[in-house]
Amino acid sequence: MLFKIRKSDVSTHYHNTRTFLNKYRDISWILEVSDLNLQKEFKTTYELFTDSPLVASEVKDGGNPPENYTYALVRSKKMMQLTDTAIDLMRRKHKKGEFYYWILYYAYLSPQQCENAGAILHSLETKGISISLRTYYVHRDEAIEILSSILWGYTSQDCEKITKLLTLD
Repeated sequence: MLFKIRKSDVSTHYHNTRTFLNKYRDISWILEVSDLNLQKEFKTTYELFTDSPLVASEVKDGGNPPENYTYALVRSKKMMQLTDTAIDLMRRKHKKGEFYYWILYYAYLSPQQCENAGAILHSLETKGISISLRTYYVHRDEAIEILSSILWGYTSQDCEKITKLLTLD
């Protein structure tokens, strides 16, 4: 029997997680470049104006745009750290965590994007994971669903289903 996920069975959070994973590499790259640019900007600002007490007090009082930019960068980095922690938790604690991790890694997380699904399957084979294309898509969706439940938690709708199963009517 073929495993098929009905639209009604897929959490709305799944789509949020998949969208986020699709942008993961770009976000990582942007954060890295932004961090380097910010370091250069701070270095330039402090080297040029170390002799000026007026400018130094403006920088200290938050009058400098790099400080606001730093706050946004720190928040974005924390968000990525939460995501990385959720991925690591899935990898370490879920019964298929290692398997799911490598699927997500080659599909979304690796620094270099694989050209296509065939390249992902080839990369998985180097890790000793040999699966068909159809099986890859099924397990990729399962991995995203597991990661989604870690990132967003169970929705009240999910809890309602569980509660109904546990109640003795």
